Amino acid sequence: MTHTLQNQYLRVGIRDQGAELTSIFNRQTGIEHLWQADPNVWPWHAPNLFPVVGGQTNDQIVVDGRTYPLKRHGFARTSEFICTESSTEFASFELHSSEATKAVYPYDFVFEITYELDGSELTVTYRVKNKGTDNMFMSVGAHPAFNVPFQPGEDYTDYYIEFERDGSLETSLLGADGLLSGEKARISLDNRQLNLTPTLFDNDALVLLTLKSRQVTLKSRKNNHSIRLDFAVFPYLGIWAKPGAPFVCIEPWLGVADTSSKPRPIEGKQGIHRIRPGNSFVAHYSITVKS
Repeated sequence: MTHTLQNQYLRVGIRDQGAELTSIFNRQTGIEHLWQADPNVWPWHAPNLFPVVGGQTNDQIVVDGRTYPLKRHGFARTSEFICTESSTEFASFELHSSEATKAVYPYDFVFEITYELDGSELTVTYRVKNKGTDNMFMSVGAHPAFNVPFQPGEDYTDYYIEFERDGSLETSLLGADGLLSGEKARISLDNRQLNLTPTLFDNDALVLLTLKSRQVTLKSRKNNHSIRLDFAVFPYLGIWAKPGAPFVCIEPWLGVADTSSKPRPIEGKQGIHRIRPGNSFVAHYSITVKS
């Protein structure tokens, strides 16, 4: 089932599977800004990543000395959430732990995702509650894909991502297995701008683990429309597109893929957060569409 939020500026779609955004439609311009999940190219819109971000060594996590099979980006994106509250401009979704989740991630939890419209801004809030009696270890991340170009008559290369702060970017390189290789590379910005090109993602995603900016904006040189992401509490950012595809993913992350090595205990993974019994972890980011 798909749920709709709307006001005079935006119409937003969210489906129960993964509590995933399926549409960010600008009612002022008639532009659909979210990638429409062409299964022949990339079959997602904006998956939510939980309880891990990125790939795991041997597709496994280690909890209390025991290994569990856990795929890249976790299981939330393929899970059915329950919509617990909805109105014209607000919706809340929950995923509860189950026997199926405990087979791959042995914690009692509630994962809540809320969406709230305020003018031309959409705020996405993640809340994870530890329902168990032991410490829980987890991470979350976002993976929204935005259509590029915004409108006909433009090219992918007309677009760029503008960073809040200037300076070069340090990207941590991924190996063929999707894990961090341990190698790094520098990417120069042109007046705070990262130009989108068909070859930018030939070696997979840009994984920015030392980024100082907490705001980036997707812009065109040929129109005044833009999409800004604010992610104050997310330390990492991924930027990716399938080479040659007409979209770009701008991904605020709290976690990151493993480094190619033997599996390590979940509490030792980079970007993992501890939640004490009965406590919750909360983080949010926002997407602002400017016409």
